[in-house]
Amino acid sequence: MSATVRIPTILRTYTGGAAEVTAEGATLGAVIADLDANHPGIAARVLDDAGKLRRFVNVYVNDDDVRFAEGLETEIKDGAGISIIPAVAGGC
Repeated sequence: MSATVRIPTILRTYTGGAAEVTAEGATLGAVIADLDANHPGIAARVLDDAGKLRRFVNVYVNDDDVRFAEGLETEIKDGAGISIIPAVAGGC
């Protein structure tokens, strides 16, 4: 399945500055693998050493947080929109 992946500013060095790229895969894990095959190094910024989503990176598939779905096994339907959003911390 083909999906559109929205890339945050901090990761655009891996995509040549592109804010959106396409990737293929039936699951989120497969999409991230395809994304890394076409934009080497990006998976290491999204996944930890155990191959799981990093705690400070939020991923949404069609506005649904994958942490409350199936994580990397979340099904990706053709035309899905995926957003990678780094967590923001701070305060007063």
